[in-house]
Amino acid sequence: MPLEPVLLAMLIFQIKHFLCDFVLQTTNQVLNKGRYLHMGGITHAGLHMLGSLPALLVLTHAAPLIAALLLTEFLIHYHIDWAKVQVDRALRLNDTNSLYWTVFGSDQLIHQLTYMGMIFVTMRFA
Repeated sequence: MPLEPVLLAMLIFQIKHFLCDFVLQTTNQVLNKGRYLHMGGITHAGLHMLGSLPALLVLTHAAPLIAALLLTEFLIHYHIDWAKVQVDRALRLNDTNSLYWTVFGSDQLIHQLTYMGMIFVTMRFA
């Protein structure tokens, strides 16, 4: 696969991530991502899932592969966010603790690695 579609997909993933995690995320989502199966966390992960569709369509039009990747991203994103809240609560972290920023950065890194994995799987199986 040429490099251009891969870079375009990564750009779309980056913009999507910024929008879903920082611009469109509601207070309800932030407050409830740590409550397992609460609609706040489900809605947040669902927005990420839907936002990934344009990036995947740059790489493939294979509907079964796209559907599998979107569902996988939903599940991974939901559980990354849920786990981050559990760590923050258990360690009583907030934005004044240096460890909070390490956990926050780790959360963001894992999301970015998820996008790289989605690109890899698409390139391998499309």
